[in-house]
Amino acid sequence: MKVFKVLGSGCANCINTAKLIENVAEAAGVEVKVEKVTDMETIMNYGVMSTPAVVLNEQVIHAGGVPSEEKVKLWI
Repeated sequence: MKVFKVLGSGCANCINTAKLIENVAEAAGVEVKVEKVTDMETIMNYGVMSTPAVVLNEQVIHAGGVPSEEKVKLWI
């Protein structure tokens, strides 16, 4: 199972990013876990300056907006 972390303040874009990852994974029949990280110190420890950001395997793979559905499909 892939574990994604969505880093952000909990804004609409952060919520939409988490839902997008869950929806794409469900459509592909892939089980994922999506964790929402809102603690600013934790977010800064990843070196992220703009949110939402997505972390997979403890590496930032996206930052600064809601990713495209095509991009998420590649991650899944």
